[in-house]
Amino acid sequence: MDYQAVLEEVAAFARPFAGRGQVADYIPALERVSADRFGIAVADINGAVYGVGDWEVPFSVQSISKTFSLALVMAHAHGDDDIWKRVGREPSGTPFNSLVQLEWENGIPRNPFINAGALVVTDRLQSLTGDASTTMLHFLREESGNPDLAFDQAVAGSEADHGDRNAALAHFMASFGNLENPVPSVIEHYFWQCSIEMSCRDLATAGGFLARHGVRADGTRLLQAREAKRINAVMLTCGTYDAAGEFAYRVGLPAKSGVGGGIIAVVPGRCTLCVWSPGLDRRGNSVAGAAALDHFTTLTGWSVF
Repeated sequence: MDYQAVLEEVAAFARPFAGRGQVADYIPALERVSADRFGIAVADINGAVYGVGDWEVPFSVQSISKTFSLALVMAHAHGDDDIWKRVGREPSGTPFNSLVQLEWENGIPRNPFINAGALVVTDRLQSLTGDASTTMLHFLREESGNPDLAFDQAVAGSEADHGDRNAALAHFMASFGNLENPVPSVIEHYFWQCSIEMSCRDLATAGGFLARHGVRADGTRLLQAREAKRINAVMLTCGTYDAAGEFAYRVGLPAKSGVGGGIIAVVPGRCTLCVWSPGLDRRGNSVAGAAALDHFTTLTGWSVF
């Protein structure tokens, strides 16, 4: 596969979509990013990385971090499926920050990739490690090969200043006994995780263990193959908010998006991709990013179906 040639063709197709949609203006620190940026990278299972456009420009990972927090919880729990007693695995069908389902479902979030579910996963990672956000940062530095990855204090502060909805979600779940740690601590670590800045290169490389069936960049095993399969499955059905069905129909790959404009996608056994363009559709997914991944699977014929 000539990845570079494929990415050049994908970029030519997707660039006209850059600038469409709207940046995440409810987080002021993200509002300042130009909507017309575009980058895409692919990392094969042997670690070779290719990219086009703004693929080495760092951006706020936001909800893409939820994939890594879930993987770390599963890895630290050593096969213990206790997390699935506290969070479901079903598509939500509602916005990612919705309170509605928690009322009906007794404080159990529908899946780990909506905000409520990610707060539960962060809470569990905090219990397992004592420092959820730093544990994730160190892991991402190791897997990406970039020791300079860091939190963006401005983004974390901006989210904290405008995080009333997330605080409400956390307090509501705590009222049902579904948090182990104090709400302020859980929220703080959640915001720090979301604020990590990474490039398409960094994210495509860091997510490689999902394409390698749980094996890390250094050859050691992070997850059992069945666990990596399960994370990919939840990404496919829940990773793009309440547009997961449409995304699976168009792209056919496990993926996780973030309101910073990034999307990470996995071709099991082959490669991991990351695309970034900050203009979002009404469901919070990158317009140009979805178009790029759609075209990538069309050109290559690669999907999980």
